[in-house]
Parts: sequence; structure tokens; C-alpha cells
Amino acid sequence: MQSTIKLIPFAAALACAATASAQQVVKIGHVAPISGPSAHLGKDMENAARMAIDELGAKGYAINGQKVTLQLVAEDDGADPKQGTAVAQKLVDAHVNGVIGHLNSGTSIPASKIYNDAGIVQISPATTAPRYTRQGFPGAFRTVASDAKLGSTLSKYAIETLKVKNIAVIDDRSTYGQGVADEFVKGTKKPGVKVVGREFTSATATDYTAILTSIKAKKPDLIFFGGMDSVAGPMLKQLKALGINAYFMGGDGMCTNALARLAGDGLVDGKVYCAEAGGVKGPQEKAMDDFRARYKKKFNQDVQLYAPYVYDSVMMMATAMQNAKSADPAKYLPALKAIKYEGVTGTVQFDQYGDIKDGALTLFTYKGGQRTRLDVIR
Repeated sequence: MQSTIKLIPFAAALACAATASAQQVVKIGHVAPISGPSAHLGKDMENAARMAIDELGAKGYAINGQKVTLQLVAEDDGADPKQGTAVAQKLVDAHVNGVIGHLNSGTSIPASKIYNDAGIVQISPATTAPRYTRQGFPGAFRTVASDAKLGSTLSKYAIETLKVKNIAVIDDRSTYGQGVADEFVKGTKKPGVKVVGREFTSATATDYTAILTSIKAKKPDLIFFGGMDSVAGPMLKQLKALGINAYFMGGDGMCTNALARLAGDGLVDGKVYCAEAGGVKGPQEKAMDDFRARYKKKFNQDVQLYAPYVYDSVMMMATAMQNAKSADPAKYLPALKAIKYEGVTGTVQFDQYGDIKDGALTLFTYKGGQRTRLDVIR
């Protein structure tokens, strides 16, 4: 029996295919430093974004009843503001439906204006400078606590728990490093507590002998460092070589498992303290442990730092699109503002600025070369 085949005119077929493609592909941009000293953190972030996209696709992700393909458009900003704005414009030109990133405040803040001007929603899983969400951009969000909370929490712990009196401060002159150091200093304005020195280096420096020698003469009980683990690690080695026995403290940029490798024998048990924006405890720990296990199985490596917050950021953006029944940023933005999302990092809601409500911080120290949790504080 001969079947009858109905032919569709070629032009009409092309038009149908183009329409279907436009309906089916939703582009999610991701930006982090995949090159340079912080590349291990940036790759950690990109991996998590890809993991979220893959899991959503495997479940048959749909918007308004129509299955769509989520496409990750990943870019490298090299932790450089100029490169960051260039790739931000590249994502705008690619007509992405939303952006997850950037890592560094110094790249995220200038890039945020480009996304805002183009009407694109940005969720940063790592930007902690308070200024990021105080620019009046309605589509800028973050899923971690800001430096204001991190700095005040660390200064309180240094003074009340470690009982330090004389404090030296070093930062890497980046927007993040200087910002978190400034917030820490604000919290040290207590009776009997003195900042005995304020020095700075750069994110690419390798020799800190001059500033550490200057600090040594001032006999600090604690040195606070504002910057990333790629500088904190070598600095700890040089502190030991110079015989400086002060506590060493810093923010989430240095609060990584990689710090032990980077610091080597400069990482002395019970002398290094840091805080990570975010953290869970109690029943929520199982969800985080499950995520870490899935991540390790997929990429054959452990989570570095920001991966859980990237994963939740992608999932929240995808959920907001479903709630709004649209991937158009103008249409799903109100849904994102109103969202209450139960993620691997806990319950995430945003305030009127786009900051996470009741953001958690996790305090850590290092013992036996391992990062060890002290407490989760909200």
C-alpha cells in the first residue's frame, strides 16, 4: 500500500523551524574568572551552572507548558573590570535571557550597569560589595550576604572570642578586598582595640616582605587580609618565614579548601580564621551534602566555594521564568522579586534592594590542613 506524503513548501518549513527554535531556546549567561589566579574559583562556579542546566534539561524543563532548551553561555572575565564589561556586552549582544555572575565585585559592579541598561536580570552568587545592590538597578540580585555583615561578624569574633587588642589590616586594593577590609575596620572601633597598621598589596603580587616586616614591628595580635586565597596562601608562608605569630583572618575570598595547598606549612592550626558568605546547619545540611556528592560525581572534584550559590541562582532564575510563564526578563523579574526558594543553600528571598534576606555566614578555622566549620550565623 502506497502512503501519501504531504509536502510543506520550503519557505514555510524554514519559518516554522525558526519559530520553534525561538520558542525552545532560553540562554542563561554565566561569567566568572576562568583564567588568572582565581580560575579555580571561576571554574567551580561555571561547573555548578552547567550542572543546574543539565539537571533541569534532564527533567524536561518547560515554560508555560512548552518544553524549552536551556543553553549556558559561559564567558571568562579574568577578574578584570575591563574584560568584565566586554563580556557583559557580548552577552547582551547574544540576547541572553538572564545572567549568573560575576564573582568579583570589581567586575560585577561595572558589568551590572550594562545588564541594567539592556534590561537583563543579573543574579550574583559571589559579589559581596554593598554598592552592587545600592545602584538602583531593579534587576540586580545577590544570593550571599554582603561585606557589611561579613566584616562586622569577623571583627566581633576577633575581639570577643579571640580577645585581640592590636590589629593590622592588609588588602589587595580590589573593590572586594578593600571593601571587606573597610567593613572589618568599622567593627573594630571598640574600647581597648587599636588598628596598628593598614597596608596594601595587589592581587598579582608575590612578595609581601616589605609590608609584613613593617607590620611585624607593630606587634599585632591579628592580621586581617582583604583579598583572595591566591594571595593569602603565599602570604601565610611569608608570615611564618618572618616569625610573625599573629592570628590571620579574612573574608570569603580566602576561605577555601585550596588555601591549605596554597599556604603549605604556613597554615598553622588554630591561627587562621575566615568567614564564608552563606552556610547551612540542621536539616538543611543533608541537601548541601547531597549537592556536594552530586557535584563530585559529575566533575570528579570537590566544591571550592561558590558552586552551591551558583546552582541555586540558576534554579531560582529558571523557577521565576516558570512562575511568570515567560523567559522575558521584564516579565519574570516581578516573579523573581517575590520568590521564596528552598535551595541547597537554604531559604532564599530578596529584600527591596535585591539582597538576600537574613543571609547566613559560616565561620571557619583550619586544623590539620583541613577547613573546619565553627558555626553558622544569621
